[in-house]
Amino acid sequence: MVASARKNLPRHVAVTMDGNGRWAAARGETRAAGHRAGLVPVRICVEECTRSGIEALTLFAFSSENWSRPAAEVASLMSLFVEALDREIAELGAKGVRVRFIGARQSLAMRLQGRIAAAEQRTAANRALHLQIALSYGGRWDLTQAARKLARECASGALRPEDITEARLGSGLELAGLPEVDLLIRTGGEQRISNFLLWDLAYAELYFTPTLWPDFTAQEFERALEYFAGRERRFGQTQAQRAS
Repeated sequence: MVASARKNLPRHVAVTMDGNGRWAAARGETRAAGHRAGLVPVRICVEECTRSGIEALTLFAFSSENWSRPAAEVASLMSLFVEALDREIAELGAKGVRVRFIGARQSLAMRLQGRIAAAEQRTAANRALHLQIALSYGGRWDLTQAARKLARECASGALRPEDITEARLGSGLELAGLPEVDLLIRTGGEQRISNFLLWDLAYAELYFTPTLWPDFTAQEFERALEYFAGRERRFGQTQAQRAS
């Protein structure tokens, strides 16, 4: 089935790209080789989303906890991010993809921060697909920084604590303004959230696959969409309520 012809597509897909290191180890290669191989399925996901008419794609590239990994691996990843931005941004822009990075970017090297700002500015007017790259990101960090914004407003007298609503808190999160995440795909066989988009995944459908990220294909993406299409999403209501 062609994805774009299917009814009940997710508006927003999030992906935890897990398994690069294990993929490389199984082949006797370095972890850096695994991360480099993981760029291919990134392109596949972008292609499938734009072809299907999915509005937003958020990729978990580097968590706030990943800073504790060996320094050589972190340095290799950061170089790969710079290289990938330099190589891919023109094509993404030509496809109408808007690129945005979420996370604590002040933790990143100035060189990478510069590439990120340039990529965001270059694609800011695009609307075919909203692509978010979570880099130095953690769900708890996201909620904490949103709470701090509200605390500062309350301290200044611009906001009363009793006026804080879910919508007001959500407006301070990194994905504010985008549709809520409908589908989370996690590769690599693990079945947990791992501090990713804790607020935004509240009613997401979760699709876990043992496929390691570098082996993730368009067919696997299609299977995730089929899984989503078969789910009954009630959002707290009864089946009868949703049917009426």
